[in-house]
Amino acid sequence: MHRVFLLISLRMHEIQAISPALRRRKKRLTVLLLCIWLAVSFGPTFFARTLSFEIGGWPVHFWMAAQGAILVFIGIVVIYAFLMNRWEAQEATQASADPALMEDSSNKKSV
Repeated sequence: MHRVFLLISLRMHEIQAISPALRRRKKRLTVLLLCIWLAVSFGPTFFARTLSFEIGGWPVHFWMAAQGAILVFIGIVVIYAFLMNRWEAQEATQASADPALMEDSSNKKSV
């Protein structure tokens, strides 16, 4: 259990100004994960009659609504946190390597 916890970096990287590329990636990731959330939330409900077969004595649509959706939601949070930590770390590394790059992007945003 401790090994899994150590693999996930919970350290926040401080970024002075967010680059437009990171902002676009963040927006794309958010839209994608919200679409997955929408499909998982309303898909089993909408197609409940079609999914009315049983696996292990439980109806599939019940399992999807009661158990599968919760697991997918937890996965969405983990994926978002992992990717944002990774992208912000890359952004912080680039900013420390070339501080003029971050100053240029912050000046363009304020103009």
